[in-house]
Amino acid sequence: MTRIPNRAQDEERLKDSKARFQSYLHGGTSSLLSTLIVFPVYKTVFRQQIHNIQVHRAVDQLRKEGLLKLYRGVTPPLLMRTLSGTLLFGLQDTFLRLLSLPSFSVIPHSCLPSVAGLGVGIVEAIVFTPFERVQNVLQSGRNDRHLPTLKSVLMKLKAQKISSGFYRAFLPIATRNALGSALYFGLKGPLSAAVAGQGLSPLASSFMSGTLTSMAISLTLYPLSVLVANMQVGVQAEPKGVTACWRMLWNSRQRSVVLLYRGGALVILRSCITWGITTAIYDRQQKSSS
Repeated sequence: MTRIPNRAQDEERLKDSKARFQSYLHGGTSSLLSTLIVFPVYKTVFRQQIHNIQVHRAVDQLRKEGLLKLYRGVTPPLLMRTLSGTLLFGLQDTFLRLLSLPSFSVIPHSCLPSVAGLGVGIVEAIVFTPFERVQNVLQSGRNDRHLPTLKSVLMKLKAQKISSGFYRAFLPIATRNALGSALYFGLKGPLSAAVAGQGLSPLASSFMSGTLTSMAISLTLYPLSVLVANMQVGVQAEPKGVTACWRMLWNSRQRSVVLLYRGGALVILRSCITWGITTAIYDRQQKSSS
């Protein structure tokens, strides 16, 4: 029997496909804009993490290097953040739709955004660890002389084993990304609703929810970011495992939590601006297209 087309069903499928595509597009756009705005703050934090210096010394280093070098290394994070935002919001929306099917009814509805975020974080780590590796090598001043260009960094890492080259520090990155994504999508909605209840506009509510969520994530996962940066910055010596690198990092910070969190204030500032802007732009685009 010839199937009679159901126009309403076809229109619904088309609308659903368009909504899923827009989640990817809007995620990439919002992440690109926020990255360009916040990159100088990010680079200042990175210098503190690597050289264990105070913020004014890190800023002074970048000032002396000049404006041209300020955005040295921006290409990998710009690509990474844009692609990451595309996957982060797009895949989370896709996973959330799949988890909402009756076959996954055992998962509480309120937990679905976090579970979807957990899966997205693991995918992110698989895709973007090489980008983060290249970015960290490029941003370190100690690599300027023998690895002056992006091409030289790529050639150096390509010559190494994948676990010590492009996928150095994969395990802590996967842990950080999975937990961070789960927290972001689990907290973003409830916080936005709570802030909106105080009389703020939808745009302000989205910005505040992104800001508060990122603050919680940054404070919780900052040590993992410091560990990743220190594991990925070197390209010469035989790499050590995660446990050995953590011991070295802990000892280098004189076994002090305060020193381990050096640069944390700027991380919170950078994260608040980045995710506040990203969340506000993304939510605004989603509401405009719905």
